[in-house]
Amino acid sequence: MPISEDIRGAPPSVPAELLSSRPARIVVADDDRLARQMLVSILHKAGFQVEAVDDGQEAIELIGRGGVDLALLDIVMPRLTGLEACRLLKSMTSETFLPVVLVTVKTDTASRVEGLKIGADDYVCKPFEEEELLARVAAMLRIKRLHDHVAAQRAYLEQLSIHDEMTGLYNYRYLFTRLNEEFKRAERYHEPFACVLVDIDRLKAMNEAGGRTLGDAVIRRVADGIRRSVREVDVVARYGGEEFLIVLPSTHFAGSLTVAERIWREASGNPVEFGGEPRPCSVSIGVSLYPSRDVRTKDALIRAAESALNQAKREGGNRICVFQQHGQIYTPTGSAEQPAPPPPPKLRRSSDPAFVAAQDDQREPQTRRGTDLPPLPSRKPV
Repeated sequence: MPISEDIRGAPPSVPAELLSSRPARIVVADDDRLARQMLVSILHKAGFQVEAVDDGQEAIELIGRGGVDLALLDIVMPRLTGLEACRLLKSMTSETFLPVVLVTVKTDTASRVEGLKIGADDYVCKPFEEEELLARVAAMLRIKRLHDHVAAQRAYLEQLSIHDEMTGLYNYRYLFTRLNEEFKRAERYHEPFACVLVDIDRLKAMNEAGGRTLGDAVIRRVADGIRRSVREVDVVARYGGEEFLIVLPSTHFAGSLTVAERIWREASGNPVEFGGEPRPCSVSIGVSLYPSRDVRTKDALIRAAESALNQAKREGGNRICVFQQHGQIYTPTGSAEQPAPPPPPKLRRSSDPAFVAAQDDQREPQTRRGTDLPPLPSRKPV
């Protein structure tokens, strides 16, 4: 928890760096009513938020709910002593830092030593000296604030190491770690596996027309659409400036085509608002599948997806190409901006040597994957 930095009416003995918009929350556990009231009074005057209980068990239950910045525990208490409570608290908060200060009598050296050995961070002696008590509490809260700051920075850096800052998707480094893992799993268990490579059409022209602000907005919009189109187990990463790679474990041809079409429709059907008017965008998509005759390795899978994407770009973009055996590429055509009638998928000849499957069905794509989908028409060279 962050430490306060603006405690109203705090005495001069409380360091300025501890002042904050939220007072630090302290739990006081002492079965001696007078000592407990004195601790609460001193800490309240210093501007801290204090909650008092009369035994160690209640302190454990209260701290377990979270939001506590420091615990002050009397060593001798019923049900659960301060030493036992300290040991439990340190085991409960092993991944965070909760300062525990033991309260002892001046002659109780053995208890102080035992408490420090089991993980207590400091101690105060009865009868209390107000200045010493506040100084020790302030020191512990300062250490906690620094610890929390370091932990937050570490978590942020860990996120940056595997995520793209602009889109929040996984980055190139993490992508290939997961791609390798998923490919090995598919090999071992003989499962189908697919990759979908997405490229934003005419992004350079958008940057020239509206500046990088428009281009970045389009990238984020497409990334959000891809995120909505996949399962939690799928891996979505930013592959390049305007390219995204989606790894689809346990996904057959039909399932991969369903996902690709969903992404294609999300991009085409959600223009970006810029300068008071909608700016349409579209994507080209290449799909590759494992296992297939031409795809036996992870690198071949990526090359196949790139080949399919390049074919989609050569045919004018705003379409999906699926790489199949011997380089045959199938392309569902039909623009989301100009809906066509919804007849069932049919085959037609393309001017390109590859074969093109016209998929004009504008209904919402199915969300199921794999062999439970209705069989697609046979696609054989004519």
